[in-house]
Amino acid sequence: MQAKRFQKRVYSTTDSPMKVLAALALRLFLLITAIGALGFFFLGFLVSFHAAAPVISDVIIVLGGDSGRRVKHGAELYKAGYGSSVVLTGIDKRFYRKGHLNWRERRMKALGVPLKAVLVDTESETTWDEAVNSIALMKKKGWQSALVVSDPPHMLRLQKTWKTAFEGTDRTFVLTATKPEWWDPLLWWKNPISYRFVISEVKKNLFYAVMYY
Repeated sequence: MQAKRFQKRVYSTTDSPMKVLAALALRLFLLITAIGALGFFFLGFLVSFHAAAPVISDVIIVLGGDSGRRVKHGAELYKAGYGSSVVLTGIDKRFYRKGHLNWRERRMKALGVPLKAVLVDTESETTWDEAVNSIALMKKKGWQSALVVSDPPHMLRLQKTWKTAFEGTDRTFVLTATKPEWWDPLLWWKNPISYRFVISEVKKNLFYAVMYY
């Protein structure tokens, strides 16, 4: 009887290769799904990983695409002595007039930063432009180091972009991030603002990888 049962099991296993393949396919699918889910949840850490503590630099560069948070952080860094000059990038030259302060300049002034320390970049329209135009300005002004201010999910693309733009020069930069109330690198997907930001950055990182790196 035992021999008969054994023979039946062997016969059933060897006679059903599709079942074996199906089981292996299911395990592979579950593994890929688990890895994908884990990668999704860790996207917040991936895009914000390159943010660092501020260091004393020649210039503080506050990037565009700002709602006021970056300007505020840049002003705090200036007042704390991390830089003697501030550059505001990404200001639309179509609406900028010398002698008429842009809202970001006005905010800087209101936060205690003297206007003589603030420069405005009206030529940059993209993150790549900001990096290239900043390195040109640094060379012109004789600045060796820059402290670059943006929001946490922007850090991965900034690191790759600025590293590429600065390649072959002796200039250096450090990325420092704002601290928005909506940002949590682990639970980013639960907040609609951080969710849109992270998904947008994933797409932009792929685009920049093709276009610039």
